[in-house]
Amino acid sequence: MNTKNYALVTAAYWGFSLTDGALRMLVILHFHERGLSAIQLAFLFLLYEFCGILTNLFGGWLASARGLKITLTTGLSLQILSLVLLSLTNLSWELWVAVSYIMGTQALSGVAKDLTKMSSKSAVRILVPEGDADSQAGLFRWVAILTGSKNALKGVGFLLGGVLLASIGFQWSLWAMAIALGVVLLSTILGLKGDLGKSKQKTKFKELFSKSGEINVLSFARFFLFASRDVWFVVALPVFLSEVLGWGFAAVGTFMSIWVIGYGIVQASAPVLVRKSRTVSDTASSTLGWGIALTIVTVAIALGVQFEFHLTETILGGLILFGIVFAINSALHSYLILAYSDSDKAALNVGFYYMANAGGRLFGTLLSGLVYQWHGLSACMWTSSICVLIAVLTTIALPRKTTKSQ
Repeated sequence: MNTKNYALVTAAYWGFSLTDGALRMLVILHFHERGLSAIQLAFLFLLYEFCGILTNLFGGWLASARGLKITLTTGLSLQILSLVLLSLTNLSWELWVAVSYIMGTQALSGVAKDLTKMSSKSAVRILVPEGDADSQAGLFRWVAILTGSKNALKGVGFLLGGVLLASIGFQWSLWAMAIALGVVLLSTILGLKGDLGKSKQKTKFKELFSKSGEINVLSFARFFLFASRDVWFVVALPVFLSEVLGWGFAAVGTFMSIWVIGYGIVQASAPVLVRKSRTVSDTASSTLGWGIALTIVTVAIALGVQFEFHLTETILGGLILFGIVFAINSALHSYLILAYSDSDKAALNVGFYYMANAGGRLFGTLLSGLVYQWHGLSACMWTSSICVLIAVLTTIALPRKTTKSQ
């Protein structure tokens, strides 16, 4: 394995993840304080998620044709631009102008996030050699480390966002993050090879949509898996903690941070926690079992919130348990998409898969604002339960053998 390139890609992903988490918390807390409702907050992120759908689809094709360095550095550059533009927001503007402008900056950030994610995940498939079961175990380990550490750092970013907002304010926070990410961008430009991930054969446009059965099944399951998280996570939970429980910025940011950090640690530890998943067949079977466990946990939380059974403890403890089980499900999915793909088509398949991931986040984000505004947090958890169940039923169709997508 080329450890230098892996380290460069990972460092870029880490730097981006810190700013992405901090930015999300800054936007939610700052603009909620300025009077935006849960629905309006959800709309701020709709273009963010929608642009992620298109970015993953066409970004995979671009990376396959031009190399991952192009897509990775473009993602970092767009995030810097997004941070700078958002810092220029003027709340004296008409509400619709301000909301539209913020949505535009978040659209840029959505493109940036998914270019960076797709590039980083695809690079792992390319840098880890193909081969026997030991190589498959190694692939599971390296992708779990990359994804888990990224999510842990995104959690640190949530905490960072809350702390920065409380200490130096909204505008200075954005400028500081833009400067820090500029250093990461420069290191990536100077250190990463330009042909990493470039396909040996010319990539046809029709290959963006022509996928094997296992890729389609896994992508469909991924859509509903991430919708099940974001339907309560993106808007409903931080607004509930702030509005109903009366938590301050730092407290909300701290809990969201702890949740995502713990989620990332569990995700990185998934190869150890799911020891029997050394082959594609084992992992596909484990995905079904862990999906059933997630369904049970989500339904239990929904019942507890609906009947207000030790409400604070149910929400905090239940969602921590949700995060543990969800993280293992996510790690298993992330391994399978790479195991089902050969290295030459990794970027195309990962792009398609994360297009579904972004679609699920878009769906969940919209529902998070709408369902919470209309029916509260308990309805969000019931909606989450339905989404989890659909994802679990879909994984039954996953093949138990490796059939690499061509």
